[in-house]
Amino acid sequence: MHDSGTGSTRHPSRRTVLAATAGVAAALALAPDTALAAGNAAGHDDERLTALLSRMTLEEKVGQLFVMRVYGHSATAPDQADIDANLQEIGVRTAAELVAKYRVGGIIYFAWAHNTRDPHQIADLSNGIQRASLGLPRGLPVLIATDQEHGIVARVGKPATLFPGAMAIGASGSRAHARTVGRIAGAELRALGILQDYGTDADVNVNPANPVIGVRSFGADPDAVAGLVAAEVSGYQNSGVAATAKHFPGHGDTAVDSHYGFPVITHSREVWDKLDAVPFRAAIRAGIDSIMTAHIMVPALDDSGDPATLSHPILTGILRGELGYDGVVVTDSLGMQGVREKYGDDRVAVLALKAGVDQLLNPPSLDVAWNAVLNAVKSGELTEARLDESVLRVLRLKAKRGLLDQPYVSAKGVDKAVGIPAHLRAADRVADDSTTLLVNKRHLLPLSRRTHRRLLILGADPASPSGTDGPPTTVLANSLTALGFTATALSTGTAPSAATIASAVAAAKDADAVVVGTYNVSAADSQRTLVDQLVATGKPVIAVAVRNPYDVAQLPDVAACLATYSWTDVELRAAARVIAGQVKPQGRLPVPVQRADDPEQVLYPLGYGLSY
Repeated sequence: MHDSGTGSTRHPSRRTVLAATAGVAAALALAPDTALAAGNAAGHDDERLTALLSRMTLEEKVGQLFVMRVYGHSATAPDQADIDANLQEIGVRTAAELVAKYRVGGIIYFAWAHNTRDPHQIADLSNGIQRASLGLPRGLPVLIATDQEHGIVARVGKPATLFPGAMAIGASGSRAHARTVGRIAGAELRALGILQDYGTDADVNVNPANPVIGVRSFGADPDAVAGLVAAEVSGYQNSGVAATAKHFPGHGDTAVDSHYGFPVITHSREVWDKLDAVPFRAAIRAGIDSIMTAHIMVPALDDSGDPATLSHPILTGILRGELGYDGVVVTDSLGMQGVREKYGDDRVAVLALKAGVDQLLNPPSLDVAWNAVLNAVKSGELTEARLDESVLRVLRLKAKRGLLDQPYVSAKGVDKAVGIPAHLRAADRVADDSTTLLVNKRHLLPLSRRTHRRLLILGADPASPSGTDGPPTTVLANSLTALGFTATALSTGTAPSAATIASAVAAAKDADAVVVGTYNVSAADSQRTLVDQLVATGKPVIAVAVRNPYDVAQLPDVAACLATYSWTDVELRAAARVIAGQVKPQGRLPVPVQRADDPEQVLYPLGYGLSY
């Protein structure tokens, strides 16, 4: 039995589909052979879409430009707590009411909004949203989106396939892997009714202190990043899902998180051209469907003090004009501090459209933003022709991805695509090829079961990324035990206390070797104290950097150090296979690691990595 709140994922009857899509089909006068023309917009020329546009009211056009969150696992019967959250934040009870009241063109799924419990429930929710929208006068299918970057950012968890994130793929150096990730992840999202993914990250991470991008980037070399971006985009879009290159014009060199502040990128125009712009150009050449803006200021591109999201020179002048991009431009979340610093929430939505944006993502108050756009058109600040440009781009994207022909998904489609063994094996292969060995003193690794059978697994244990088993120490211990070791897990946290360190050191006395998972270690970090005291016991210490590979610079005395670039199950299991010698380490650093005592000096260069 699947979740009863949303109805069955069985394909709706032909009569239901025909009735629900009659208005769309009539406006488009579709020929049968255009159905599911994913990736090919030729069957939906602008004349037909313009006819559809001409039937829409002004309010419906405004709605098409918004992509909104909504709480609940069901479009019509969410849990009471989710109804309460919807009433408080949006003024509606359900996703169906959201669509009816605001005629939104898109909905974004989040795990924290309880949209993504399990694959059949997600498919049911998608079908329920489509039924609600298509049942309205002149109803259009809704473009459902999510942030499924993989690695540390994923909204759809197990049993869907979870791949290593971008920096891990960067460490594999394999465009084939990047394409495989896009192809498989796209096929699974499509089966769930999610046709727009807010991935691929096209930022070039050249700042080790970057708190918001880091391992979400493929790396620090713009050409390498560009090749992987293009490959992953082609994988997604060949599976019928719109990929999204983000965060334009490039969020890779900042020490400020735009969720909480307003980053300023001080690159010259020349540096921007040679560094940040390179992967976005590659994405555009690859036919990228959507590009997401960044809430950052880049004075060399626009010295007005406005964030890029609200910048006409950046979005229309550079992205549309110089780079020749005519696809959908979507804002990063309008609830983030970086876009709210200078203007009120009512002005932000209007200014984004004036700058050249097409989709307004997740405003803090939909009512405020929606009415602000409507009033801006009525007052003449925005022309209806300007609105029509963006609505037409959204309609083109819906048509291109087959949504106007085939808005529903089926239970059979879910079972055939989501989390199937072949996909899970592919994720393991990518993880095996990305695990990077940085230190291996006296050839400690691969670890021998004869001499080092008893292992103590310690670690930071950050909250597990969405939908993974976790905690990381337990995953590592279970994986190593399955490979013939006797492994015991002891969570020490990201800031171990003196008492925790003392008990870890005591426990190490009974072990032949210690494996410690580290998480963004800094010079004054008690994680570093833990590692130093474990090294002092004389037991061999193997560090596994479970997020940023820069940890290795803070751990000079460990016997071995691996970088996994994330603490998802798939990457931790691969690390265990490398430690046990079942797999040889293949990864190469996609970013340089500077010395801890002299950041001007490179400790491990780009491309560094050991093997057995």
